[in-house]
Amino acid sequence: MPAPSSVIAGMQFKDYYALLGVERSASQADIKRAYRKLARKFHPDVSKEPDAEARFKDVAEAYAALKDAEKRAAYDTLGDGTPKDQDFRPPPGWEGGFEFSERGPANGSSERSDFFEALFGRGRTRAGSPHFAGPATGSDQHARIQVDLRDCYQGARRSITLRTPTIAENGELTWQPRVLEVTIPKGIRDGQHLRLAGQGNAASEGGPAGDLYLEIALTPHPRFRIDGRDVYTDLPITPWEAALGTRVTVPVPDGSVELSVPPGSSSGRRLRLRGRGIPGNPVGDLYAVLGIVTPPAATEAAQTAYRELAAACADFNPRPP
Repeated sequence: MPAPSSVIAGMQFKDYYALLGVERSASQADIKRAYRKLARKFHPDVSKEPDAEARFKDVAEAYAALKDAEKRAAYDTLGDGTPKDQDFRPPPGWEGGFEFSERGPANGSSERSDFFEALFGRGRTRAGSPHFAGPATGSDQHARIQVDLRDCYQGARRSITLRTPTIAENGELTWQPRVLEVTIPKGIRDGQHLRLAGQGNAASEGGPAGDLYLEIALTPHPRFRIDGRDVYTDLPITPWEAALGTRVTVPVPDGSVELSVPPGSSSGRRLRLRGRGIPGNPVGDLYAVLGIVTPPAATEAAQTAYRELAAACADFNPRPP
């Protein structure tokens, strides 16, 4: 049976409760029992089901999301996953600001879906640290924050609010706001991480606090597309500008520049602005992609102009044999 799903930001939404066959009100004990039952049923080493391996991975992923109270609380804010006009969207600002004690695969599996990784990220640990006797270090925290493309160009100082999981007196998990001042360095890119030393969980017995890792999520821009450190933008031009050449003002993320359009340009031509991409070593480039926009023949004067153009260019054939 295929996993219940709908679309979330270009990925398949996974109903983890349905995958485990439990209600959304199920207790943690119910979730654990359901997982163990299905894991035995679909384990590839013993199951005769034709889709056992895929089902086993789905069940393991669902349990990884719901067994953890922090992840479950965050997942539940997405709603019931019911498609609305066949296009599910999370609540505005959902992904920015949840903190998790750990963000990564559980049960020994690294094969998580894009949906799981988009919500919770990949596991990160303090690799290679020697063990010494003494007070333990507090655990690391992980969160995701949204930044604008302009921040990548210029850097920024931001006051951000994170939602930190806290266990109330009645045992219920709640989210408490935590405000931090964060410096966004110039040249930061989507998917990179900022480490805030000592901003993770406090340690017991007087040990040092853990670190906070902020994953950078670049807010999509309506005008610019990002590929590594290169930036692309569409530049509409008229037919006569393409044919005769011109100079146009092109918006860039940190201002605007004057650009020469060579005579005889065609749609799809890329004009390179060296060094105007995202700062770094090396710095990226900005590409203006030309697109010829044809004026409508909505008036008699415009129709006459098109007829005169057709007569003047009678020998031109855009569809050669």
